[in-house]
Amino acid sequence: MEQGKGLARSTFGVKLIDIRVETSMRIIVLGLFFLVVSCSRQIPQAPVSNLPQSSNLQAAVVKDLPKKFRVAVRRMRPIIVDTCTKLRMDMNCNFKISVDLNPKSPPNAFQTFDEKGRPLLLFSITLIDDMKNPDEIAFVIGHEGAHHILGHLEHQKKSAVGGSTLFEVLAATLGGSQQSVGVASNIGAAVGARNYSKTYELEADRLGAQMTLSGGFDPVKGAAYFTRIPDPGNKFLGTHPPNRARIAAVRAAVGR
Repeated sequence: MEQGKGLARSTFGVKLIDIRVETSMRIIVLGLFFLVVSCSRQIPQAPVSNLPQSSNLQAAVVKDLPKKFRVAVRRMRPIIVDTCTKLRMDMNCNFKISVDLNPKSPPNAFQTFDEKGRPLLLFSITLIDDMKNPDEIAFVIGHEGAHHILGHLEHQKKSAVGGSTLFEVLAATLGGSQQSVGVASNIGAAVGARNYSKTYELEADRLGAQMTLSGGFDPVKGAAYFTRIPDPGNKFLGTHPPNRARIAAVRAAVGR
């Protein structure tokens, strides 16, 4: 009878440990979730599946957009194509520059790929309207083009995979359920993708500034746009460095 009670205590103890481990896992995952959310208050990046139809975008680029944008595109596209071709013979350098005409889209620009694997630089019309001159637009074109030339998307994907795997192993080791492991995997991917974000932004600022200068624009004048947007500061796991650091990187890149 005493042995039975001992077994009961042992079984109860195991269950209690399982509950504690699972609870700890949930707390860790929940804590990491809020950490990632709190550190991601940046301008959103639209996924490829949400890109507007390219046929409308091409017509807009040719005739319907402000002159400051058309001038910047006409002079900057050959520069980023030439730079990409010289530095990265292994990649597609046939850049496509398009515009999201949705007036409700947040001011944004980012580099991605179209359905055929062609590098795509997408601007929101709200960002174009917010920019004061061709120099600012040219700098952003150079910056986003530099992300592709430097292979940042590919590096980010690898970091995301590494973070996902690490968090999966951690969750499984702590005895988390399959659901907890899945959540941890997603959070790990988000954390991994942010691992070198600030470094990538500064690298793109430097190369982008040099290409902007080659296009006949003033990259320091272009980077002045940073003085009119909220400063992200130096947040842990933030996606962008402080604005002052970015302006300093641009100045250093062009000897100013």
